[in-house]
Amino acid sequence: MILLLVVVIASGLSRMLPIAIPRPLVQIACGAAIGLVADIRVEFDSELFFLLLLPPLLFLDGWRIPKDELLKDRSTVLELALGLVAFTVVGMGLFIHWMIPSMPLGVAFALAAVLSPTDPIAVSAIARRVSIPRRMMHILEGESLLNDATGLVCFRFAVAAVATGTFSPVEAAATFVWVAAGGLIVGVGVTVAIMRAKEYIGRRFGEDSGSNILVSLLIPFAAYLTAEETGCSGILAAVGAGVAMSFAEATGQALAATRVRRRAVWDMIQFASNGVVFVLLGEQLPAILPKAQQTVGLTGHSSPLWLAAYVLATAAVITALRFVWASVSLSITWFRTWQRLGIPAPSLARLTVAMACAGPRGAVTLAGVLTLPLVLPSGEPFPARDLAIFIAMGVIITSLLIASIGLPLAMRGLVLPEEPSTDAEDDRARVAAAEAAIARIEEVQHAMAEGRPDADRYVEIASRLMDLYRTRIENRSGDDTARAREDEAIERRMRVAAVQASREAVLRLLIERQIGSAVATRLMQEFDLLEARYMA
Repeated sequence: MILLLVVVIASGLSRMLPIAIPRPLVQIACGAAIGLVADIRVEFDSELFFLLLLPPLLFLDGWRIPKDELLKDRSTVLELALGLVAFTVVGMGLFIHWMIPSMPLGVAFALAAVLSPTDPIAVSAIARRVSIPRRMMHILEGESLLNDATGLVCFRFAVAAVATGTFSPVEAAATFVWVAAGGLIVGVGVTVAIMRAKEYIGRRFGEDSGSNILVSLLIPFAAYLTAEETGCSGILAAVGAGVAMSFAEATGQALAATRVRRRAVWDMIQFASNGVVFVLLGEQLPAILPKAQQTVGLTGHSSPLWLAAYVLATAAVITALRFVWASVSLSITWFRTWQRLGIPAPSLARLTVAMACAGPRGAVTLAGVLTLPLVLPSGEPFPARDLAIFIAMGVIITSLLIASIGLPLAMRGLVLPEEPSTDAEDDRARVAAAEAAIARIEEVQHAMAEGRPDADRYVEIASRLMDLYRTRIENRSGDDTARAREDEAIERRMRVAAVQASREAVLRLLIERQIGSAVATRLMQEFDLLEARYMA
């Protein structure tokens, strides 16, 4: 309860601040203030924390990511999400172990693995202050979707190696293929089975919006737990379930009211889950700091400045590795496709810097590192656990600062080819929708008017409705479609103003007790839906 309250307060503060600071940084600061001032400590089970927060976030990523845009840049996304993760795990694991000899190599690799996933939510928060090209955002979102799963699977392997004391690369590779493929198959299978059952029940007995929304909330947990029980990756199962959910949505089986309410519920869950993670990060920092300092003492250093040095060095090297990999990846992409689009070399270099800065760590990194076990199977404490958690927390904060400062600077004045316009695609879809609407109205009109003495009444109503759709077709298929879109934008502003005035009038009648609350509530819901439609 307190954590959710702090999430709300931090969100308000981030909007009130005179300078634009990403919301995650404000949430971390508020959590740290609670940890320092209040005598409150959140005690939680790491596995339960992982289960409650990660499956829904990964599920939502897979559900909402634009699939067409992801496939368009699939080679770049895979290079960043798979190749960069492997490059980061190996490079950072060796570097961390060299920098901190007291941290075992397996723990260093586990820390490197959990630091490899990026956080698109943090990038989106920063994108509100700086214009990021749509295609670049799609690449970052696709990278995050895949590297979340890849990084966390590598993290699980590293933790298992520390716990058992053995590691076989060949066996690990074979196991990775099995758990990855199995996780995706389980996630897709669970989602398809649940959606088919839901659709069958809906056709036979009717649909209930509340239960359908609850089913969507349970799917990621069902996929995750089923995969874990079968020895597969629950992380990839949650991602696969989200991707399958997006295709199930394309069938349009759910009621419109269900889709609208479900979208609002999931937006709230995403906001609350990410906020809780960042507030927890700040709240845990004061308690982790002295424990991490004790671990540093094992290396012969006593100054707490060494903790800051470890964090800064780790953040700097992980950003440098990302820069190197992005430079190679984007150069290959430029040579293959972007060269003919006319992207000059200086813009490519600036784009590489922007991609290097656009890798903030966030919710997945924190949720993963907090699942490090307290003790080994032998009963001994997990080595360097508190130091690994502190470094991960510090890198999250530092990477957010790098993205907040470096990304706007790198994007300023960056010249890129114009994004392909989707206006023609939008026009084609709207014309097809209007033509289908006209055809359906004619069918319904004939069915309703057949055998009735007042058939002309149905014809008149249908004609009035079809005229609206014919106007849309003319606007979207004429010679001056740009002007038609401008006219529609003007019309939407006027409609929004009209809806707002209607709402104010109804509220006055309610206050003056000229209408009842039931009527006012029904009308307010209609006005809200209309305004949301025109503002979309």
